[in-house]
Amino acid sequence: MHVKRGDQVIVIAGNDKGSTGEVIQVMRSENRVLVQGVNVRVKHEKPTQQSPQGERVEREFPIHASNVQLIDPATGKGTRKRPQA
Repeated sequence: MHVKRGDQVIVIAGNDKGSTGEVIQVMRSENRVLVQGVNVRVKHEKPTQQSPQGERVEREFPIHASNVQLIDPATGKGTRKRPQA
């Protein structure tokens, strides 16, 4: 996998193309990543004792790892190689 949790990435394909965010979670078995602020959907929650009416929650959903690219901190653009520390 070319990204790790905590990396800054840019989305290069899909509905959120051009948006950036931090990788929250990496799902290696599914080849997907969860990026903060990207692929936000509305999920309907069932009524519970805390919220008897139920609710609509906006949360991020995973996207395919091939649709993200690392951001080079020096230039701020996408890069194919991991920046040297």
